[in-house]
Amino acid sequence: MHLKKRIAIFASGSGSNAQKIMEHFKKHNEAEVALVLTNNPDAYVLQRADNFEIPTHIFDRYEFYKTESVVNLLKSLEVDLIVLAGFLWLVPENLLKAFPNKIINIHPALLPKYGGKGMYGDFVHNAVLANKEEESGITIHFVNEHFDEGEVIHQAKFRIEDGDDLEMIKFKGQQLEHQYYPKVIEQLLKKMKTI
Repeated sequence: MHLKKRIAIFASGSGSNAQKIMEHFKKHNEAEVALVLTNNPDAYVLQRADNFEIPTHIFDRYEFYKTESVVNLLKSLEVDLIVLAGFLWLVPENLLKAFPNKIINIHPALLPKYGGKGMYGDFVHNAVLANKEEESGITIHFVNEHFDEGEVIHQAKFRIEDGDDLEMIKFKGQQLEHQYYPKVIEQLLKKMKTI
C-alpha cells in the first residue's frame, strides 16, 4: 500500500504535457509519477523522465497488443491512474479491463469535433483552420476502445482570431493543455477511493 497515489504516463513524442505533469507532482504530498512508458525509443519524453529521475519503459507493438507484460508492469507498480499525453496508439482491451475508468487522454480539439483515428497534432489544427472555425480548445476524457470517444471530463476553449496560423493555434492549445491537465489529474486522484 503506497502512501501516494501513483500515475503512469504514456507518450509517443516530445512529452511537453508529460513534463508539466512531472513538474506538478514532483513535490506533491498525495501523488507521484511512478513510470513513463513509450512506444518510441527515440521519444524526447524519455529524456524528460530521466531529468526527473522517473523510471521508463519502452515497448513495441507486439508487447503492447499480444502480451500481458505492460498490464503486469503497471499492476506491479500499483498504478492508480494512467495518463495518455500525446500517445498515438489505441489502448488494447486487456489494459482497459485492468484499469476501468482509470485511463485518461487529452485531445487538442473540442470533441466530438476533430476526433478519431489519424486526428492528432497538426492534423487536428489544420482541419480546424481549413473549416474556418471561430474557436478550438482541448478535451480531457476517459479512454475507451475507440479513439477519442470516451466520456468527457473537462473542456477548455480559445478563440481563433483572424490571422491565427497553425503555430498560433498550437500555442494557444498547448497553453490550455499545460494549464489544465495536471489540475484535472489531481482532481481525479482526489476522487478515487483509497482501497
